[in-house]
Amino acid sequence: MKTKIALIIFLFVSKVSAQEQFSLFFASDKFELQTIELSRLKKWMSDNKEVKIIGAYGFCDEDGSAGYNDTLASKRINFVFNIIQNKLKIRSDFKTRNFGELNNISKIKAENRKVTLFYIQPKDFEREDEILKIKKVEAAFTKIEVNYPDKLVFENPDGTKSEMALDVAFMKQIASAKSGEKLKIENLNFQFNTFAVLPSSRSKLYELLLVLEKNPSLKIDIQGHICCNPGTKETLSTQRAKAVYSFLVGNNVDKNRLTYKGFGSTLPIFAVPEKNENERAANRRVEILITAN
Repeated sequence: MKTKIALIIFLFVSKVSAQEQFSLFFASDKFELQTIELSRLKKWMSDNKEVKIIGAYGFCDEDGSAGYNDTLASKRINFVFNIIQNKLKIRSDFKTRNFGELNNISKIKAENRKVTLFYIQPKDFEREDEILKIKKVEAAFTKIEVNYPDKLVFENPDGTKSEMALDVAFMKQIASAKSGEKLKIENLNFQFNTFAVLPSSRSKLYELLLVLEKNPSLKIDIQGHICCNPGTKETLSTQRAKAVYSFLVGNNVDKNRLTYKGFGSTLPIFAVPEKNENERAANRRVEILITAN
């Protein structure tokens, strides 16, 4: 029997139009705002109580290593976010980006040590998706056969066929796992600071789907984790776990077999802040907890 499989992804276009911005500046090598800048932020919040925050970019000057500055930029964003959260409206898929020293825009160092908040006014809320240029990308395939041991063959909407490699060892590991076991979904990667699954990682979703289809008693809890900021809330990690959940539910897996949650960076494999990109990559992960099998 042919089965319809749909993958829906929401993507941010990097350049946002018709939005406003507000920048805060930091002392060298510091991630906490000094008194003057903190006062500026509080006054801006008082004057803009009804706006909605849609994103924040963090910057550093060129002093220090790229890795150190990336972490410093993250801490600056986190410091500002902890002040504005619960006081201003913040979009549920609030987007952050840490530029470190890689995107200096001024020859004056002090102007590069900043966090820029992007926001929209209440009059523009109805046009929010249009302003953000959020695109809904849907790719539908008709599954026509599973060629074990290592590939899935699809019929594309245009009638052509394509193959997708499968990690059968991982699929068998899930199928045989006992209740209480936790497994990391290796190579499941997302667009930077979003919950959109990279095209190169889509096979991981299908592997999980096929195992659930073949093992009707299997139930899982999908758990999202992110890196870098010890104080980071669970929003993005929850969205990534939900993206996996939504894919499975969208392909007819019973909701009663699935749960999801995000832990932010509260359960790191490596201590936060991480020492290098390998450690950050290890902490950014989605795991599945077997709740019944």
